[in-house]
Amino acid sequence: MLIETLKILFNRDLNKLKFEIESYEFEKQIWAVDKNISNSAGNLTLHLIGNINTYIGAQIGKTGYIRNRPLEFSLKDIPKSELIDKIENTIIVVNDVLDILTEEDLSKIYPEIVFEKEMSTGFFLVHLSTHLAYHVGQINYHRRLLDI
Repeated sequence: MLIETLKILFNRDLNKLKFEIESYEFEKQIWAVDKNISNSAGNLTLHLIGNINTYIGAQIGKTGYIRNRPLEFSLKDIPKSELIDKIENTIIVVNDVLDILTEEDLSKIYPEIVFEKEMSTGFFLVHLSTHLAYHVGQINYHRRLLDI
C-alpha cells in the first residue's frame, strides 16, 4: 500500500518538477537568483536529482550513481533540455526501484545513517517525497517571481 502511494507521489512531483522547468519562458531565468532567493531553480533541480538518485537509486537500487553534492549548487547554465532529460531519467530510476521493493523492505533499516540515527526505509522514502514536494514548491514560486 505505501509503495504504491510513494510511486504516485514521486511520479506526480517529479512530473510537476519537469512541468515547472519546461514552463520557464526565458531559459536564463532558470539560473537566476535575487535578493533573498539564494538558490536558482536549476540548482534546486540538480539538488533533487542528486538526492533522489543517491538515496533511492544508488542506496536501494544499487544503480552505481555517484553524487557530487557541491556541484548541485555550483553548476550553472545547464540547458533546459538537459535538466528535463535528467528529470525523466530520475523518474525511471524511482519507478524501477519502487517496483522491486516489498512492504517488508519498508520496515527494514535504511542502509545509510542520514539524520544521525537509524530510520526505516519506509520513513526515509516518505521524507524524500516531502523533500521533493518542498523544493518543487520553491521552484514554482521562483518561476512566477523571476521568469520575467
